[in-house]
Amino acid sequence: MRADPRMHRPLAAKLGAIGCLLLALALAAIGLTLWVTWQLEGGAAAVNEAGRMRMQTWRLAQTLSAGDTPLLAPRMAQLDQSMALLRRGDPARPLAVPREAASRAALAAAQQEWAYLRERWQHGDATAPQAAQVAAEATAFVATIDRLVDTIERQLARWTTLLNSAQFAMMALAIAAAITLLYAAQLLVFSPLARLQAGLARIEASDLSARIDAAGDDEFGAVAQGFNRMAARLQDLYASLERRVQEKTEHLEAGRARLAALYEAAACAARADTLQTLAQGFAAHTRRVARADACAVRWSDEQNRRYVLLGADRLPTALAEAEHCVPTGDCFCGQPQGGAHTRVFPLTDLRGGRPNGRIDAGQCRRAGFASMVSVPVRLHERMVGEIDLFYRAPEALADDDRALLDALASHLAGAMEALRADALQREAALAEERGLLARELHDSIAQSLAFLKIQASLLRDALAGDPAGQTARVRDALSELDAGIRESLSDVRELLLHFRTRTNAEDIAPALRSTLTKFEHQTGLPAVLDIAGEGMALPPDVQVQVLHVVQEALSNVRKHAQARGVRVEVRASPQWVVQVRDDGCGMEATARAPDETHVGLRIMRERAAGIGAALEIASAPGAGTCVTLTLPRLEPAAAITTETA
Repeated sequence: MRADPRMHRPLAAKLGAIGCLLLALALAAIGLTLWVTWQLEGGAAAVNEAGRMRMQTWRLAQTLSAGDTPLLAPRMAQLDQSMALLRRGDPARPLAVPREAASRAALAAAQQEWAYLRERWQHGDATAPQAAQVAAEATAFVATIDRLVDTIERQLARWTTLLNSAQFAMMALAIAAAITLLYAAQLLVFSPLARLQAGLARIEASDLSARIDAAGDDEFGAVAQGFNRMAARLQDLYASLERRVQEKTEHLEAGRARLAALYEAAACAARADTLQTLAQGFAAHTRRVARADACAVRWSDEQNRRYVLLGADRLPTALAEAEHCVPTGDCFCGQPQGGAHTRVFPLTDLRGGRPNGRIDAGQCRRAGFASMVSVPVRLHERMVGEIDLFYRAPEALADDDRALLDALASHLAGAMEALRADALQREAALAEERGLLARELHDSIAQSLAFLKIQASLLRDALAGDPAGQTARVRDALSELDAGIRESLSDVRELLLHFRTRTNAEDIAPALRSTLTKFEHQTGLPAVLDIAGEGMALPPDVQVQVLHVVQEALSNVRKHAQARGVRVEVRASPQWVVQVRDDGCGMEATARAPDETHVGLRIMRERAAGIGAALEIASAPGAGTCVTLTLPRLEPAAAITTETA
């Protein structure tokens, strides 16, 4: 049966009650002493003031006897002032006549007698009393004042006795308080400590049956109960070796489960053929292993400026769209490379909205998550991504779980690097093949066309001396031949230039700038590149196809558009969109239809279809042409699923 919590009296409460009682008694004694001292000081001042009244009475009587009329009024005023002071008192001095009945009666008698004498003495003319009568009346009034003084002194004597008694009581209280505190310390502190020490000594002597009397209801009683529970637990552990073996077996089973999770992660990495498939598989696997409510896998660029969502499992669609691309350090999803480590972020107690001035976890809280675990994905001290685990309840991460998540992140980093190496290898093979084709074209078609150009020039020179009428048609044919050969040679050189253009492993922008620079050099037309947004980098093979579509569009501008300038606009988020826009003559809608005569347009459409992109051509006569290449989103549409309630 549990004790009633209202009957629980902790040790601090007991000691506090004793201390408060002693303090109250001490304060009461001190207050009584101060009050008695105040009364004694006020009574002594009243006695002094009454003594002054005696002297003032005799002076007034002498003034009356001498007939000194000018001094009569001031001296009577002094007596009035002294009488009023005794009646009212003066807290500043202090001065007060005791309030007991005898003192107040004596003061009233003195006031009444003075009022009578004042009425008789205030006239200093012939009607005033004689000197003998004045002396007798003054003697009687002084006797009345003496009775008042005697009454006050008797009261002061009683107060003095009370003050001495209070001082003796305070001394006795101090002695009693010291004895009480020593007894309380012995009873409430030292004795329970001695019992605890005795119990600990028995435990150290391997007597696990040792128990302590836990009858108290204070802190030492609670400690004694805890000691008894500890001793019982030790006795039980010592007697149940089999149970400890079972616990060790369970620990080994947990280790085996972690090894199985790592093996499955390695198998998932081996099966993945694209970065999105790898991220989606790791997100689902990591969520199951960590028993999380949702999981997201993010990719980071080389400069660690942003984190892009690659794959997710059971992540709400609204949260995935809102945090598709997260700038580094702007949210808990996206730790800076310098201090990144596996951390648990509570999301339910962020009052004030943005700790550190920028971080805001409002989206996660609105999605119902209470905590998040961020696991950085590193490769050779470089951040390549992050795994984010979301929980709808507060989560604490054990050391074993932390080590498992770090190992999974290491597997993911290795798999991402393997996919990247495969893509670079494919791009290198493709570049080598292009180089071989470029060399073959240079050694065959380009040289043949150059030879034809030389022959045509020689033929024109040979015909220059003939009559114009005979060779006009020949010259026209040769001019057309020369123009055709020039354009063919220009096309071959442009093809060679395109074949030798290389992309960047992380960023397509340098290749686009190089292409536009060469276009400006060839045509003399201004070319502007505008890149907006931040998204995940395109794979190298996709970059090559995008670059070739742009180059083909620029080639069409050079050949047919008659434009004054061209503009290339790139939008990287939420999906890659590339537009090549010119202000040239435009073309009819029928000219944009794919047929055998428009090889360039057909090749652009084939390249777009090869990477799963959509190609749109918008043009009108006199309004220029806009070629739009829209790439698919880099994460599969089915990769982000919403957990049902």
